[in-house]
Amino acid sequence: MMSISRRGLLKTGAAAGVLAATGLPLRAEPKRGGMLRLGIAGANTSDSWDGRTHSDSYMIMTAHGAVFDCLTEVSASGELVGELAESWEASADAKTWTFKLRQGVTFHNGKAFGADDVIASLNMHTAEGAKSAAKPLVSAITEIKKVNDHEIVFTLAAGNADFPFLMSDYHLLMFPAGQIDEAIANGIGTGLYKVESFDPGVRTLLSRVDGHYKDGKAGWFDQIEVIAINDSSARMNALMTGQVDAVNRVDFKTEALLKANPNVEILEVTGNQHFTFPMLTKLDPFSDLKVRQALKHAINRQEMVDKILLGHGAVGNDHPIGPANQYFASDLPQNDYDPDKAKALLAEAGLDGLSVDLSASDGAFQGAVDAAQLYQASAKAAGININVVQEPADGYWSNVWLKKPWCACYWSGRATEDWMFSSAYEKGVPWNDTGWENDRFQELLLMARAELDSSKRKEMYTEMQMLCSSEGGTVVPMYANYVDAHSTKLANSGTIGNVFQMDGSRMMERWWMA
Repeated sequence: MMSISRRGLLKTGAAAGVLAATGLPLRAEPKRGGMLRLGIAGANTSDSWDGRTHSDSYMIMTAHGAVFDCLTEVSASGELVGELAESWEASADAKTWTFKLRQGVTFHNGKAFGADDVIASLNMHTAEGAKSAAKPLVSAITEIKKVNDHEIVFTLAAGNADFPFLMSDYHLLMFPAGQIDEAIANGIGTGLYKVESFDPGVRTLLSRVDGHYKDGKAGWFDQIEVIAINDSSARMNALMTGQVDAVNRVDFKTEALLKANPNVEILEVTGNQHFTFPMLTKLDPFSDLKVRQALKHAINRQEMVDKILLGHGAVGNDHPIGPANQYFASDLPQNDYDPDKAKALLAEAGLDGLSVDLSASDGAFQGAVDAAQLYQASAKAAGININVVQEPADGYWSNVWLKKPWCACYWSGRATEDWMFSSAYEKGVPWNDTGWENDRFQELLLMARAELDSSKRKEMYTEMQMLCSSEGGTVVPMYANYVDAHSTKLANSGTIGNVFQMDGSRMMERWWMA
């Protein structure tokens, strides 16, 4: 098994980035039994088991964190470990990667897992008409060669030191070859839990698989009920009254009540989650660089951290690389709140004022509407009139994001810089939610991806963060800690992953009844 840590090195000598984990007091040894009941935000009536479409916490946690597996996994301690892959080796230029697959694994319908399933599952993302956020990750693979049923060789268009990390992406679920439509319809994976019932946007019931390859290491609950509770007040109340055992996205307004409850514990870790306001840069007035820069100086970031996050985070600087990333550039000039500068930038754009719509919903992130209204208030001093359009939470990601000219959004961040940039900032990728294109940025992206010298990679990623901050189309006012809450009836290893919320979105696998 090849294990890669955040500050360790790939066998090729390339630096690898993994999010550091937060250590908590060690708990008792895990034991099997009981039902876990989760109250989760981020559910939609359009949800399905098609990993290509997953974009919010409910399906990420239920699919990638319970029903399905990926080739690799970022562990709670911050290491990259094998899931359906047992090991991997790279060529000297990181263009060729050989993966050895785990043997003796079966899908929930009894089909044996092997190389054909990997090939079919990855090809889903590049098929004609496929709308997958992971398409840019998979399209970089020029050839997948099956050596035998349990060994595969990937050839990349260019060297990528982070390739094994990409194979842990929550979109890249493994499906049974020749049965993919059936697997999507019924939720057939190789994960620790199989689907008993699934009512999209409402409720999911899972049961533990017997004789699983992770036996003795993960999967301690006999059953799991995942209830969709998008309303934050209802979600907090469900935990406090014992209707559920854990919730995500704590409502900071009710944090004091949660802390006062002796049966509830708050779980907070610092990751790379960031709340954003992306604007479509191909549309006026956002096509004008001066307008984009004016909007970045018209927002009071510290006020948002204080009033929206109640201190559970830090000021952002209009790029997506977070404080837990390896190459986070903390010394860049800060885009600060400066109404006079914003006015001057508008004047340079030939404008004596600006009126724009900003679509927002708490379906984007908890407090998004309030954040938009704070933005509206701070921008007035710059002569900018922001009309806040409150959108429905249900269907927000399909009806508003990527469609409305300016909206609220959130990103969980990614374990490596290249993963984050290639998911949302590379030219032409499906989740580039501003459409921003910059020739120098694209050049650096390709160079840094293949660079094996850590110091050179740092220089490149610093310049890329600067380009996003100064010229990009995304306002990133704040980094938000992951703050979840759970009943004292639950226990964990004492080390909580922070790649995503709720222990890297793998609470269902990693936790147990105390």
